[in-house]
Amino acid sequence: MRIPRIRHMMAAPPLLLAAEEGVDESGSGIDLLLPETSELIAGVIAFAIIFFFIWRWVGPILSATLERRQEAERSRLEAAEQTRQEAEQLASRYREQLAGAKDEAARIVDEARQAADAVRAETVNRAQQEADDIVRRARDEAAAEAQRALDAARSQVANLSIDLAEKVVEQTLDRQAQLGLVDSYLAELESGE
Repeated sequence: MRIPRIRHMMAAPPLLLAAEEGVDESGSGIDLLLPETSELIAGVIAFAIIFFFIWRWVGPILSATLERRQEAERSRLEAAEQTRQEAEQLASRYREQLAGAKDEAARIVDEARQAADAVRAETVNRAQQEADDIVRRARDEAAAEAQRALDAARSQVANLSIDLAEKVVEQTLDRQAQLGLVDSYLAELESGE
């Protein structure tokens, strides 16, 4: 009968439990909190047996497990320290390589600057030569154009002279002979200048 009451005790509020057992509300109620002597002795014996088993078999297993964990942590710490040292070595090598790369980059920049100066000088020389060629051709073309203009002017002067002479003389002169005379006259004028 005691077991069903325990089941009810868990589900029912304390005042209802006191009413079911017929306990007088005027009592102290301490006997509800204290276990019976037989239960107390059985609990102490069960605790001692469980403690003995834990101390005898579970304790060494727990100790071994803790030692393995400590050893694993120790090996992880050693591996981490070794990794840190390797990382420091790699970092110092990278710093050295970076310094070497900076020197190499400075050298390459200097070489590129020198090459650019050489290309610029060559380009300036080529441009100067092209400009000189253009000026020479322009002078040659100007001289040729002046010669053409002079030849055209001679031809016109000759034609005008002949036309004027025809009007003056009022007869037709031998045009070819007169052109030859004008050309020789103009040639004399040019050579006399």
